[in-house]
Amino acid sequence: MERFWLQNYPDGVPADIDVDQFPSLIEMFEESFAKFGDRKAAICMDKAITYRELDEMSAAIAAYLQSKGLAKGSRVAVMMPNVLQNPITGAAALRAGCAVVNVNPLYTPRELEHQLKDSGAEAIFILENFAATLGKVLPRTNVKHIVVVSSMGGRLDPKGYLVKSPVHSLPDAVSFNDALSTGREMKLKRPDIGPNDVAFLQYTGGTTGVSKGATLLHRNMVANVLQISAWSAPAFRSLPAGESLLTVCALPLYHIFALTVCFLFSVRRGGINLLIVDPRDIDGLVRELRRYRVHSFPAVNTLFNALLHHPDFKNVDFSELRMTIGGGMAVQKVVADKWLAVTGCVLSEGYGLSETSPTLTTTLPNMTEFSGTIGLPLPSTYISIRDDEGNELPIGEAGEICGKGPQVMPGYWNRPDETARVMTSDGFFRTGDVGVMSADGFTRIVDRKKDMIIVSGFNVYPNEVEAVISGHPGVLECAAIGVPDPKSTEAVKVFVVRHDPQLTAEELVNFAGTQLTAYKVPKQIEFRSELPKSNVGKILRRELRSGAQ
Repeated sequence: MERFWLQNYPDGVPADIDVDQFPSLIEMFEESFAKFGDRKAAICMDKAITYRELDEMSAAIAAYLQSKGLAKGSRVAVMMPNVLQNPITGAAALRAGCAVVNVNPLYTPRELEHQLKDSGAEAIFILENFAATLGKVLPRTNVKHIVVVSSMGGRLDPKGYLVKSPVHSLPDAVSFNDALSTGREMKLKRPDIGPNDVAFLQYTGGTTGVSKGATLLHRNMVANVLQISAWSAPAFRSLPAGESLLTVCALPLYHIFALTVCFLFSVRRGGINLLIVDPRDIDGLVRELRRYRVHSFPAVNTLFNALLHHPDFKNVDFSELRMTIGGGMAVQKVVADKWLAVTGCVLSEGYGLSETSPTLTTTLPNMTEFSGTIGLPLPSTYISIRDDEGNELPIGEAGEICGKGPQVMPGYWNRPDETARVMTSDGFFRTGDVGVMSADGFTRIVDRKKDMIIVSGFNVYPNEVEAVISGHPGVLECAAIGVPDPKSTEAVKVFVVRHDPQLTAEELVNFAGTQLTAYKVPKQIEFRSELPKSNVGKILRRELRSGAQ
């Protein structure tokens, strides 16, 4: 397959990366620990750790895990928000030779039980105030070792806020500090870990069925870190020598976006992660941003939008911001335009999934305005637009986006049937997204296949409707779905959170009618105080669909 998009690569970005540069993430960690020992690695609520401390503490926790008899490849669950113990534990489990199972700390008992049983996790590190959830399912899991992390007097409640809460005790659990002390008395044995060993099990949100674990190898993760490093290099060339790259880590580290683009990428560069425990506390996030001059800000469209509507956001100093990266959901032009006007930094868009470690494509690091595309394939990456039978479509035709590269998973954990459904015979991963590639290699997402609305035989893509509706100044955010209609099979319904409390449905329909063909114009408008969202702020259309039945 010819990579004709390479002609549009920025100067200095290679066509391919050396996937064998590091046999595993362990070697990558060790190189950075030795090179950047005195630099800060992470900051959280006024506390910081250096790379030397990250090295020492992760080695101690790794030795502790080995002392418990966890064999190579054993799964270790990590169930905590963005606190300092999170990156320490993740690095420790890998250095012990184990695979990390990242767990959303706001999971219900049902969700937690499924993930622990499906992964076969033998150990778990958990923030103490979520221990009650674990206690309800523990006897039905394979977990034998529990390490409890102090929450510093608070917890994240179901709405995401840090509040006081009684601590739940678990039988035979040890504290993180005790595990650290014990491990410091032991010697870490270097595990025999190679590129094809499992590094992470990243569980999907289960939007197409039961939540399943994307099996991400050390090779996959190393490759994506090196790909992102190569691609983003032009954006950070002006950073003074020796200055640490400061990245806002507002997305949860248990999500693949933050795991790779924030944590692992920062480790590779010797950068600092500014860990945000609760990004839904916009007041607190803005206060934190005003204390630093950040260089990189990966997030989702809804978070950027919420920040832009905060009255104090305009007072944040973004003079050092080199790159803003939107992912996880489509970036809307109205948000991108406002972001550029307020911060002076173009909002780039990256694309990928848990199954691809995550990044497959991203927009150019030196672009001067929002492009409306997901950019070009990263080095060593192939993108192919295909029909339902797996045949490659001509340039300019809409079809399923399929990706191939060293960052693509080998399959789902213990689910060969599910793996077979998403992998083509020639090794491409079917993303489930509909897109169009231009003659110069830039891809534009049309929509998720399952989200497509069929109106009298015509395809209506929710992203297009949402982009128009969100352009109305009275709209804060919105989501479009299809609902049954006796005349046209389906009709477009839009759920709207008002920015202007006086906004009416009639006004919105008339506004949409000036920019959309008649069959795309919403037939129903429902105003809500908020929209359902995932743990990273992605609007959940599936919940809106289920409620509309």
